[in-house]
Amino acid sequence: MFKDFTETAPPSPAPPAGAAADWTVPQHWDRFTAGDHATWDILFARQQEMLHGRAVRAFEEGLDVLHLSRPGIPEFGELSDRLRARTGWTVVSVPGLVPDDIFFEHLANRRFPAGNFIRSRAQLDYLEEPDVFHDVFGHVPLLALPAVADFMQALGSKGLEAIAKGALHRLARLYWYTVEFGLAREDGALRIFGAGILSSFGESRFSLDSAEPKRRPFVLPEVLRTTYRSDSFQTGYFVVDSFEALLDAVLRADLGSLYREAESLPDLDPARP
Repeated sequence: MFKDFTETAPPSPAPPAGAAADWTVPQHWDRFTAGDHATWDILFARQQEMLHGRAVRAFEEGLDVLHLSRPGIPEFGELSDRLRARTGWTVVSVPGLVPDDIFFEHLANRRFPAGNFIRSRAQLDYLEEPDVFHDVFGHVPLLALPAVADFMQALGSKGLEAIAKGALHRLARLYWYTVEFGLAREDGALRIFGAGILSSFGESRFSLDSAEPKRRPFVLPEVLRTTYRSDSFQTGYFVVDSFEALLDAVLRADLGSLYREAESLPDLDPARP
C-alpha cells in the first residue's frame, strides 16, 4: 500500500511504454469512470470523518487543496496549480511504483509522484500497491505545509545520497516511520501525520487506540536501526514533537556517520519493550 524501498537500489530499468524517462505519464483524468470517481468519494468521505480530531491540524487544513472544481478524483493540473501556489510542489502522474532513484529525484525537485489508477470497491480497506487515493489523500494535504514540504524535499536529496552510499535501507526507515507511519504530539495529544495511516481506515484507529503497538519519541539514530513490516499494521510508531523539529533534526544530522554507526549495531525490533 506504500512505497517500500529495495535493499540495494539497483539501476533503474527502462520506463514502461508510454512513460517519459522520469516515469511520468499523462493522468488522462477523462478516462476515469463514474465508478472510479465514486470510489474516491466513498474513501474521501469515510476517511475525512474518521480523521477529524485524530490527524494533525495541518492535515485537516491542507485538505482544502483537494477541494477542486471537478468531482471525484483530483485532476493533477488543477491540483498542482493550487499546491504550487502554497509551497512550490506539484503532483505528477506515474503508472505505479517507480524505481527508488527516480522517486527520490522527483521529491528532490518538489514533485510528488502519484499513481494514475484507483483501487476497486473490493479493495477499499487494503491495497498492496499505492493508488491515487493513498498518494493524493494521504500525502498531498501535508505538502501544503511549508515545514513538511521542505522535509519531503530534503528526503529526496538525502535519498539520492543514501543510494550513492549504499545506505538506502537506513534512509528507508526514516521515510517509513515519518512520511508513511509517523505520529505527532499536538496540544498534549497523539495525532496522525503518516500517509500510510491517514489513508487506512483500520490503522487510523489502531495507531492511536490500540494498546498493542509501542509508541516512542522520535530519536533519529533509533529510527535508522528499527526494522519495519509492510504487510501488516505497525507494531511500533515514533512520535515527533513538531514538523519543524523533524526537519531540523534531519538537516543537522551527519547521516553518513549515523548510517555507519547503525551498521555496527544490531537492528531494533519496533515492538521492543
